[in-house]
Amino acid sequence: MTKETSRPTLLLLIGLIVLAAGSRLLPHPPNFVPVGAMALFGAAALPKKWLAVAVPLVAFYLSDLVLNNVVYGQYYEGFYLGVSPWVYGGLMLMILLGMGVLRSRSFSWLRVGGAAVGATLVFFLVTNFGVWAGGLMYPKTAAGLMAAFAAGLPFLVNSLLANLLFSGLLFGAAQWMGVPFVSKQKATLRA
Repeated sequence: MTKETSRPTLLLLIGLIVLAAGSRLLPHPPNFVPVGAMALFGAAALPKKWLAVAVPLVAFYLSDLVLNNVVYGQYYEGFYLGVSPWVYGGLMLMILLGMGVLRSRSFSWLRVGGAAVGATLVFFLVTNFGVWAGGLMYPKTAAGLMAAFAAGLPFLVNSLLANLLFSGLLFGAAQWMGVPFVSKQKATLRA
């Protein structure tokens, strides 16, 4: 993204990320949500690094507020403002991955797909490690850690498919709408 990013383009990019975060509120199969896609898209598309971090984190948090207090409100006493450090740490690592792999580089669908796979694996490892480290479900042994990862495997496939699909939708929408970071550079299959 260039320094000449227009205000309408910036609002469009932010709107796409907010829309992706909002889609978490719609009925969906377990873990079939655009968490990694919006992290990668924000990291690649937003013109300032602080925006690339803040917009996906804030959009995700706002959708968490609605999920935790409306959709799953019966599980909490009062209004719940909390966050999981493991989930948000995983989200932050996906943003950093996107900055390293996608930001300020020529656009490539292969690179976007690879980043989506990497983001999925990072989030899986961090959050399942967090379930093991911070919970009481698994013994604090190597076998317990492996059991935590094994229990998360059924959700990994949906996360991967969602990140690939939603990355394609976000980056494709930006390309279709003529957002400069995608449309001014020829979309290629080479990395």
